[in-house]
Amino acid sequence: MGLGVIKSYIWGFGLRFSHLWLILTFIFAYILSDMKGALYWHIVFGALFALALIFRIIWGFIGTKYSKFSDFNFRDLFGYFASFFGQKKRYLGHNPASCVAIILMLILGLVCAGSGLILYGINENSGIFAFLYDEYVKFAFAEPLHKISANALLGLIIIHTCGALIDKFIYKNDALNAMLTGYKLSLKNETITFNNFQKIFTFIWIFGLFGALIYFLDEQNFILKSRAVFSDFGAQNAEFMKECASCHMAYAPWFLPKKSWELMMADLENHFGDDASIDEATNKRILAFLQANSAQNNANKIAFNILKYAKNDENIAITQNEYWIKKHKKIKPEIFKNEKIKSKSNCLACHINIDKGVVAKALIDYKMVRGF
Repeated sequence: MGLGVIKSYIWGFGLRFSHLWLILTFIFAYILSDMKGALYWHIVFGALFALALIFRIIWGFIGTKYSKFSDFNFRDLFGYFASFFGQKKRYLGHNPASCVAIILMLILGLVCAGSGLILYGINENSGIFAFLYDEYVKFAFAEPLHKISANALLGLIIIHTCGALIDKFIYKNDALNAMLTGYKLSLKNETITFNNFQKIFTFIWIFGLFGALIYFLDEQNFILKSRAVFSDFGAQNAEFMKECASCHMAYAPWFLPKKSWELMMADLENHFGDDASIDEATNKRILAFLQANSAQNNANKIAFNILKYAKNDENIAITQNEYWIKKHKKIKPEIFKNEKIKSKSNCLACHINIDKGVVAKALIDYKMVRGF
């Protein structure tokens, strides 16, 4: 079938704008995923990507002709590929391969965005899923799921893009041009029409995306803000703060397993080169507090991994735990000798509010980590 000579308006502005929005937000989110200090903006672009996905899915049910899922042609998929060996078939709407790709991308996109927001909640105690922070074990699957779906989506996008380029430059079709202009050449006038509801929805669609972007510029927005609660260790156990935090920062009890605290408190006379002895009664009360709040009695990510990577129960140094070593292995040894840090145990030098039991990527001083 030839291209025709009549220009028909097939793709509305809302659909084309959303298409571009999805491409850009996914690219930015993917690039920022491995950039230190860029976690919040990775989440922002992921959330904006998710919002555009939701709008596109709704449009798939209420939109104009050719954009609706009910107009997708899946049955002719094999015929479409078979036509490559003869006269290639043309489709005024999406071709069958694109229909399949769109559905897969929408599904993978939702999985990727949803798992990312869950991951933000269980890792950072932030966002709409922050309530899952103390349920890390149950939702730890979100991390591999997020990585797999993101990479699968990237692969599918690359394949889809290559297909569009082949369609344009080898088969000389106008599908790619149409996604930019909205127009396709047809044998007769096939221009779509919008009812009032569709026009209103398109306005809400575009306004909503820009509104969300502006809303997310404030990092304290309700949807993505941190829900971390500072622990007042002094109120929980005044003796712990007096006897322990008077010499060094207050380490959250869940930074070590129960057995480690027992060994530490049993040998305070040799406390990392110092004599930190206290009377027996005070020792017992502080130990009871540490045991009650140790890694075994917390379900957040830090506590879970402290236990997971602990090679033995006799290690009383947090910096010798395999999880600590894993998370800090890329930091150059000389950084820890910086006069502003001085020691690996000085967590507070780089981790803002860690002395209040809060550990989050957003609260890492990356300038200090880099050594300047």
